[in-house]
Amino acid sequence: VQLVESGGGSAQSGGSLRLACVGSGYNYMMNCMGWYRQAPGKEREGVATMDKSGSESYADSVKGRFSISQDLAKNTLYLDMISLKPDDTGMYYCAADPFAPSCGPNRRAFGYWGHGTQVTVSA
Repeated sequence: VQLVESGGGSAQSGGSLRLACVGSGYNYMMNCMGWYRQAPGKEREGVATMDKSGSESYADSVKGRFSISQDLAKNTLYLDMISLKPDDTGMYYCAADPFAPSCGPNRRAFGYWGHGTQVTVSA
């Protein structure tokens, strides 16, 4: 299984970005997929997750600004980010697990992780 993120970059405060995570090497549904981020000197934190029924969950800090979605035909998970803030700066990682018994931004254990894409938001 391979997860490859793209779409990161620089944005001004109030701007928007769209991240994509393309999965390959599997042909089954993942019980849980999500986006996580890590800022310098901070722990990795959950941003948004989606379970296999399509149910979405968000961290309080991004509710109303970020939206997670997926295109099953393309095996791609997206994260649409608007009204970006400098605090959104960090490395964004895609995660997936075919056996996760639960799904939500508080989940830390995933079977598969991507290598990340950097998001930098300037004031």
